[in-house]
Amino acid sequence: MEINKLKMDNTNPSLDFKFQPELKSNLNLELPFTEHVEELRQRSFHVLGILILLSCIAFIDIKPIVQLLEVPVQNVKFFQLSPGEYFISTVKIAFYTGILLTSPFLLSQLTFFVIPGLNSGEKKLILPLLIGSTVLFFISLGFSYFVLIPAALQFFISYSSDVIEPLWSFNQYFDFILVLFYTTGLAFQVPIFQIILGILGVVSGRGMLKQWKYVILVATIIGAILTPSTDPVTQILLSGAIVLLYVFGAGVLVILNR
Repeated sequence: MEINKLKMDNTNPSLDFKFQPELKSNLNLELPFTEHVEELRQRSFHVLGILILLSCIAFIDIKPIVQLLEVPVQNVKFFQLSPGEYFISTVKIAFYTGILLTSPFLLSQLTFFVIPGLNSGEKKLILPLLIGSTVLFFISLGFSYFVLIPAALQFFISYSSDVIEPLWSFNQYFDFILVLFYTTGLAFQVPIFQIILGILGVVSGRGMLKQWKYVILVATIIGAILTPSTDPVTQILLSGAIVLLYVFGAGVLVILNR
């Protein structure tokens, strides 16, 4: 009698764990560790192949990309210090162009690899964060190209216009704007870090907004550290962008809490 009663209780749908179907689906998707490694290896080779292909395509037609990078600065003549300097610079430009163009494909491969092991709640959290991080990075590239780089270069040109002719090494110029691109991209990830801290319960959105005085101080320090140049214009612009991004991230957390 007791055994039959237990069987009847186990077949009672009202006693089933509410996430049981989800757990069963996740268990069905589990693979041995070796197959996970093999899947990761295949996806990595696909990403590497796309990166090499796009880098080669960019290198074949590199002149328009070089001209595009020279747009933010005017009235400056570029030169090369050695016979192979420009060639090495174009190789680097082609490689980083390939990385930039491959990033959406890399994000999709990373999503396809991770998503089978996530439940519905984790999917709702991880995917928006990945997409938001990518969007913020591309926004940072536009901010650097149209705002930071012209402001920094114009400051240097005007500062020395009366005494020094602006002749710049193209390789050093590219290294300068490359560092500015990636440091700005890192600074633009502030809202993502804020949302993660808020979800983990470390601090709330309202608590972040209350610390605005310290945020301005920290943003000024971060702007000075991340800026490859020493000019105050670039540091102020980057620090101001960090403060605005911080307020944006805190506002998103307040909305999520509601």
